Amino acid sequence: MTISHLSVGHGPHRVLALHGWFGSARGWGWLPELVDVERFTWAFLDYRGYGARTGVAGEHTIAEISRDALALVDSLGWDTFSVVGHSMGGSAAQRVLADAPGRVDRLVGISPVPAGGVPFDLQGWTLFDGAAGNPANRRAIIDLTTGNRLSGRWLDEMVRFSLAHSTPEAFGAYLTAWARTDFTDEVKGNPVPALAVVGEHDPALGADTMRETWLRHYPNARLEVLANAGHYAMYETPVRLVTVVEEFLGR
Repeated sequence: MTISHLSVGHGPHRVLALHGWFGSARGWGWLPELVDVERFTWAFLDYRGYGARTGVAGEHTIAEISRDALALVDSLGWDTFSVVGHSMGGSAAQRVLADAPGRVDRLVGISPVPAGGVPFDLQGWTLFDGAAGNPANRRAIIDLTTGNRLSGRWLDEMVRFSLAHSTPEAFGAYLTAWARTDFTDEVKGNPVPALAVVGEHDPALGADTMRETWLRHYPNARLEVLANAGHYAMYETPVRLVTVVEEFLGR
């Protein structure tokens, strides 16, 4: 049985999309409406505890996301494919590469969590760790990671979406998964063509972090910094994002 997912397009280039902590298969902003359906076929996966799979039990680990992702592409008959991951999904995308290196054509991270996780100070961890049970924490995190510059109405809608498309148990467990999982040694030096796309207003997973992680790990990596975007480029600058990503994938 094919794992629940959203499919967009019917082109020959196959793309597996792995969402972020606040997202789901349907939490990619305007990106699915903008993809080139003639050139690409995108499969947007829901993790266990998210979206159409909120009732599916799981360990809620990065390794489990990778296993489910590979089960999905197997069920679709995809021998090779590219992987695009946003935020937490950027870590999961790299885990897919580690688990099936010969099958990944290209790797794209949109504000991706590095393979080594994310360090937190006590104040930051308290804010993020409280987000599973406190909507105000979720709003503060989204506001912080987009540069404290966007509409309050949009922040509220992002929080409502997150609450409606993930269980508190899964959401809470995935924090430890993406922040404290380190498999750097399993991907470092991989020659896959890799692109990191970050927003200029992302204070944590921005250009400096990518230069110290993504660009050091992958010898064939490059960095693209999007103007007027923070952590959620698929909402903030969707046309430019899809243009940059599909230009890279189509090379």
